[in-house]
Amino acid sequence: MAIQSRNKRKADINMASMSDLVFLLLIFFMLTSTLVAPNAIKLLLPQSNSRTIEKPPKIVISINNNYEYFLQGVQVSDEALKLGLFEKLEGKESASIRLEADKTVPVQYVVNVIDIVNDLNKRFNTSHKVIMATSPKRKG
Repeated sequence: MAIQSRNKRKADINMASMSDLVFLLLIFFMLTSTLVAPNAIKLLLPQSNSRTIEKPPKIVISINNNYEYFLQGVQVSDEALKLGLFEKLEGKESASIRLEADKTVPVQYVVNVIDIVNDLNKRFNTSHKVIMATSPKRKG
């Protein structure tokens, strides 16, 4: 005698709630990714045909169109730039410093950065170099 139960159990999993969850996560990440803006300084770099490929720079100095200095993305004064460079270059024999200056910046501001690095080179007998960042020249 075979006894059968009235309630049959199904081994199916309802996927409707899973797909709802996936769509909610997709919407969440799409919305939050548009709100995240990188902390970048907007510069119009001068154009050049020369190409010097450098190793990833350890130190980046930027000068925006308001003639403000930024060391590693943090705004600094002239004196703080000297101290910051001294701290970052301390103990290093040679390093590449990438200088990103807006193309509207007067040359004097660029020369100020080069003078700071040259002064550190003379004082500590090192060979740090400044590389000017440029954008490719448009053909036409």
